Amino acid sequence: MLVMEDSMLKKLAPAAGLMWSLVDMAYAAEAGRVVFTAGQAQVGRHAAALDTAVGEGDELSTGADGYIYMKTVDNGFLILRPNSKARVVTYSIDKADPSKTQVKLELLQGVARAISGQGVKQARQNFRFNTPVAAIGVRGTDFTVYTDQQTTRVTVLSGGVVMSGFGANCTAAGTGPCEGRSARELFAGQAGLLLQVERGTSVPQLLQNPALAPDQTEKPRSDEPAAKQALSATPAAQVNLDPQRSEQSLNSARPVTPPPASNEPPPVVTPPPVVINDPTPPKPTQPSPPEIFWGRWQALAGLPAQPGRIGDADVEIATYYAPYAITRVKNTELVLPRDGTAAFKLMSGEAIMSNSIGDRPANIQSGQLNMDFSKRTFSTSLDVRAGNDRADVIGNGVITDKGMLYEGIGSPTIIRGYLGGSNAEQAGYIFKNSATPGITVSGATLWGR
Repeated sequence: MLVMEDSMLKKLAPAAGLMWSLVDMAYAAEAGRVVFTAGQAQVGRHAAALDTAVGEGDELSTGADGYIYMKTVDNGFLILRPNSKARVVTYSIDKADPSKTQVKLELLQGVARAISGQGVKQARQNFRFNTPVAAIGVRGTDFTVYTDQQTTRVTVLSGGVVMSGFGANCTAAGTGPCEGRSARELFAGQAGLLLQVERGTSVPQLLQNPALAPDQTEKPRSDEPAAKQALSATPAAQVNLDPQRSEQSLNSARPVTPPPASNEPPPVVTPPPVVINDPTPPKPTQPSPPEIFWGRWQALAGLPAQPGRIGDADVEIATYYAPYAITRVKNTELVLPRDGTAAFKLMSGEAIMSNSIGDRPANIQSGQLNMDFSKRTFSTSLDVRAGNDRADVIGNGVITDKGMLYEGIGSPTIIRGYLGGSNAEQAGYIFKNSATPGITVSGATLWGR
């Protein structure tokens, strides 16, 4: 038997460790490469440098003055701002079969911006962005996240996200977005809004507080990529996405010199003559055809089943809250107002009141529905009666970028509905309310302006 001396073992041990490290690196899929770094920034245990490969399992971190821009293998970006730490859990892009693509990222602390690459856009159902308290999925997206161990906040620059706090139906170990009743969506059109999750809560809050936005916690550099929707409106910022360029070359770029001011007075501009149009009254605007329909699949409380157009091929997938369903015509040309408020009138409705005795039909005596388009919120109330029993149904909620209505956190009423028409002049929702002791009221309503 050959006996190896102790000194020989000591010499070979570091080499063996290096060999296994190389083996591990060989099997770790490459997620992307560093295309910009500034200040204190690391990939794993090493200082981040241009063109450094980032693989699955690698941790990226920045100090108080640090930034890292990582360009992913599918031409997306992961950007870390100061005092942040993130990890690439999985980044496997399958171009031949996008259903096999798997992408999972983690922001452990700080502020990060994620811009979806082509592979993620083709397999959004397989993308997950975790924080210590929440899971974020995408709708084809550019978003910014702030997190610590207690709170996560997200804003959207392009596209949309779906977010849920961790709970029984959404675990950190999962893949893909967490859907369901506790999930909330946020889209880029909802200016000034953000989603927030606190540890221990599963349903995100929709807040309108720009001071809490991730960009206020750690501001972006001037050379961060511009959001997609802004590219056509403003010139693109000078972005360092070339591994051969350094921060110094960016800082030394020659500024544009404005033209010298002129001492000559500005020319006098003669206003055009005022043209008085023919005072013929305009033709009245034709109302949009009905787009929102509700139905009930079964006879209940003496009322016959009313499936309506719920099963038609030309309507969107219905949203349900037993025993009612509501849907909207496909390809609607709905354009949501960006600001202002609107009061809707109750056009029709149906309700069922349930108690310990059973179910019975109820009348909706009156109702109010008010929209605040600048805040993307709504409030509603109904006076529902059946015989001597009365229930005041009160609810509030949010309006999504797609014109969907759902109840907000703390609302006593479950609400699912839509806006419709060319200028959001139609509305409808189904509801369920148990705020009155011993009584549950469910029903459907249609509204107009």
